[in-house]
Amino acid sequence: MKIFLDTADLDEIRRAADAGLIDGITTNPSLMAKALGDGDPREHFQKICDLVDGPISAEVVALDAEGMVTQGRELAALHENIVVKLPITEDGLRACRTLTGEGIDTNLTLCFSTAQALLAAKAGATFVSPFVGRLDDVGHDGMEIIGEIREVYETYGYETEILAASLRHPRHVLEAMLAGADAATLPSSVLYQLLRHPLTDSGLARFMEDWKGLGKDL
Repeated sequence: MKIFLDTADLDEIRRAADAGLIDGITTNPSLMAKALGDGDPREHFQKICDLVDGPISAEVVALDAEGMVTQGRELAALHENIVVKLPITEDGLRACRTLTGEGIDTNLTLCFSTAQALLAAKAGATFVSPFVGRLDDVGHDGMEIIGEIREVYETYGYETEILAASLRHPRHVLEAMLAGADAATLPSSVLYQLLRHPLTDSGLARFMEDWKGLGKDL
């Protein structure tokens, strides 16, 4: 399963990329607004692409299909790794079909049902992003949707990749793996929790203490 970092913060991206922990980046208008300040969004996306050699989701902010297509083309022209992120709405699906027909990769976001994921696949989406945590927030089993989408895609032969989103903790990541997600996008806090385990920490401390008692250096 591929791991994407859900951020537009260049320092966070650089740290994770340098460590080889991530395969791509997802952003959204909220993350971009937080990271940009007075900066230019297109220049910021270019900087992200310079740091990570993998899919970089860049979201349109138009709400009509024509505007989405125009913005999608402009974003895709910035770098070959840009994936145009579109909402799962009627206009978003129209834009997806157009952009896909032009060879532009797309990520259909704000997915909250298996039916929406089916429509995204039929529109030719490269990725679909089911929001697990937000479904949990309203009393649903958010992870259940990942397994349902996997079953539908395999049954009907769709190639759209399932990008599990809105993951809140390491258990979500594990469950996404087991449910058959192709990729998961995580905030930095969850990414680094995957690295940590108390037995790793205690084991390392014991190794260092034993070596210190030897009184030698490598």
